[in-house]
Amino acid sequence: MKKDSTASSKWTYKEFTLLLLLTLVFVPFFVEYLLHSFLLHIFKDRLYSGTATGFLMAIVFTLGVYFIALKPHHLKWFEIGLCRFTKSYWKSIIYWVFILIVTNCMILMLMYLFHIGVENTKTESLQRNITWFTFSIAFISAAIISPIYEEIFYRGFLYKWMKLRWGVRSGILFSSLIFTIVHIPTYNTLPVNFISGLVFAWTYEKSGSIIPAMIIHSVLNGIAVILTVL
Repeated sequence: MKKDSTASSKWTYKEFTLLLLLTLVFVPFFVEYLLHSFLLHIFKDRLYSGTATGFLMAIVFTLGVYFIALKPHHLKWFEIGLCRFTKSYWKSIIYWVFILIVTNCMILMLMYLFHIGVENTKTESLQRNITWFTFSIAFISAAIISPIYEEIFYRGFLYKWMKLRWGVRSGILFSSLIFTIVHIPTYNTLPVNFISGLVFAWTYEKSGSIIPAMIIHSVLNGIAVILTVL
């Protein structure tokens, strides 16, 4: 059941600023750069180091939302959309999965034709060493870990914060822009990230839950990993 709690309206620019600094400054420098370099030195493999980095990012983002946005205001996880949705919304989930698959394929084809993009080192590493173990690692990272923490942060907190202050349209637009920016430098996927972000935020708005977005996000990422292997 869709509802907005008055408790989450207590969020101020303090929570917004702190979590924005987390995603745009702390994580890129300390986790994606310094920590990833350290893990790469240990594992000697970009798939393993990238997966470990992604797992640690999931912990940082989830704890960030909890200790900055939820715990200080005595809020529960359902405040950011971790709740049930109606069974009838499964039709919309299937619909959006199909639409995004078609749209994303068209966009990636255009990106390929115009030679726009930067190689993904984790993808390259997986393709050079494809085993059931490496496939499982890549699949769990992309189709399970990433959709959970990204939806908790970008839709559960960021979109809801923007919506409460700027309205639904602005919330959907600007949360999707930030979701796109954090995926730089893989420029060939940025249009895909933006359109997907719009859909994920829209499903949260219509269902009142971030779980549908997690499901769609998971299916898309899982398909991407399978196509990479094939």
